[in-house]
Amino acid sequence: TGKALWETKAELGSMAAKVDASIKAYDERTGELDNAMPFGRAVLRHRPHGVMAVLGPFNFPGHLPNGHIVPALLAGDTVVFKPSEETPLAGQLLVEALEAAGVPAGVVNLVQGGRDTGQALIAQEIDGLLFTGSAGAGAFFRRYFADRPDVILALELGGNNPLVVWDAGDAEAVAALVVQSAFITTGQRCSCARRLIVSDDAAGQAVIEAVAALSDRLVAGPWDGATEPFMGSLISDRAATAALAGAAAMPGKTVRAMSAVAGLSPAFVSAGLVDVTGFEIPDEELFAPLLQVRRVGSFEDAIAAANATRYGLSAGLISNESGRWDHFLKRIRAGVVNWNRPTTGAAGTMPFGGLGASGNHRPSAYYAADYCAYPVASFEADNVLDTLSDIKGLRA
Repeated sequence: TGKALWETKAELGSMAAKVDASIKAYDERTGELDNAMPFGRAVLRHRPHGVMAVLGPFNFPGHLPNGHIVPALLAGDTVVFKPSEETPLAGQLLVEALEAAGVPAGVVNLVQGGRDTGQALIAQEIDGLLFTGSAGAGAFFRRYFADRPDVILALELGGNNPLVVWDAGDAEAVAALVVQSAFITTGQRCSCARRLIVSDDAAGQAVIEAVAALSDRLVAGPWDGATEPFMGSLISDRAATAALAGAAAMPGKTVRAMSAVAGLSPAFVSAGLVDVTGFEIPDEELFAPLLQVRRVGSFEDAIAAANATRYGLSAGLISNESGRWDHFLKRIRAGVVNWNRPTTGAAGTMPFGGLGASGNHRPSAYYAADYCAYPVASFEADNVLDTLSDIKGLRA
């Protein structure tokens, strides 16, 4: 992926932790429940759907598909996994690790390829599609499976995520949270902050200046460079070309230009910051380290600006006022909402997903167990007489 080594190691740690978290989630959310009844018992069990197709993304090529595969295996499903064509080796290594851990042959099946391979896979008699990727692809899958309601569709999609700063105090401390929200993984996280919303006054201006100054100090470089980088490359030269073109076309005042990094491959770019106050900006996700700034006059205006998106994955508030947080939490429309933490922070022991164009109300992470199995509810009596004794009016 080109990401920094420290971040790759963190991803591997998340993958290992996913196993125990998924076991706990399965037992808690989709295990077996037995309640005594006068005639016997009421029992809730869960059954696997069958064959799950998993389409993986490039930005977390191990952790995100692993978050679908492990819950599917616990539920008793089999899996056909197609990694992103940008990161085929990571997908292969994941499957090899599962096989080395004892998963029987044929239970997890690897297919490699691009869009044509993915299209061929979803055209099969699958029982579910578990997908992490762009909102555009998610919209296609919704249409494609419109006449196949028997296929479970779990979509974890992108976001045009807002980060609001209000009554936050120390601008430099705020900037550290903003940078972690917007520029980690070189902006290639679906939960990265894309829009920074600040007060249109001296405090807001101080935040903008502090973010710009901190972005100047961010190291972009290869994972094995002499200096450990904060940002690695974008996934490809092609992605960087598209991102730079998108940044150049964005109206507003450029505070820091996103640009190629001298002496490195074209896939490396610097962090960009543009003030778009007063401009209408397309509601799209730009998968790169580019942060839009919008200055507003009131906290209500800030919430309205934050909600002015068809997406709803993550959102954040940076503020020292708990009353602001209480109000923000009630009004904001997003599936992951953080206070004085980066928008990219999410616990594997909680659900992860969004609404609107960011998903289809089947969040992953801790709630992945919900879509990997279906419930079977039973009334059970050990013999016929137990049942007859419970039915009034049939026996003298």
